[in-house]
Amino acid sequence: MTETTAAVVRRQIVVQAPIERAFLVFTERFGDFKPPEHNLLGAAIAETVFEPKVGGHIYDRAVDGSECRWARVLAYDPPDRVVFSWDINPQWQLETEPDNTSEVEVRFVAETPERTRVELEHRHLDRHGPGWQGVSDGVAHDEGWPLYLDRYAALFADGGR
Repeated sequence: MTETTAAVVRRQIVVQAPIERAFLVFTERFGDFKPPEHNLLGAAIAETVFEPKVGGHIYDRAVDGSECRWARVLAYDPPDRVVFSWDINPQWQLETEPDNTSEVEVRFVAETPERTRVELEHRHLDRHGPGWQGVSDGVAHDEGWPLYLDRYAALFADGGR
């Protein structure tokens, strides 16, 4: 049985938090839910930084001080949405050509004053060129965006603090 790989991957999760808190936890604590084994550096990650502004980056800093800027912040609209590039190629290495990158939009939708639906759309995966289906399969896999979102939601078990 063959499954056609889509150029768009969509996932969503609901968290028990007001929309403003859901947005802040996603951006300010990105490194708390990004799996440390998702690492393009040659050393262990000391921290992952999400720069909260258009033109900012998401980057990993290793224990040896080296850095990997693997995403560019394309839209930053608190508390409703954030969009960032996915600057990782089909070989799971840094992509330096912006035209060959996909993008991730994360929307925050208040379902009630205390509950927020977080909708993630990773789109334009075919921009990665030959082998792009592997990127799509990787981010759609249980160890991709579903793992990130589960770990993100778990941060609210302690009240999102």
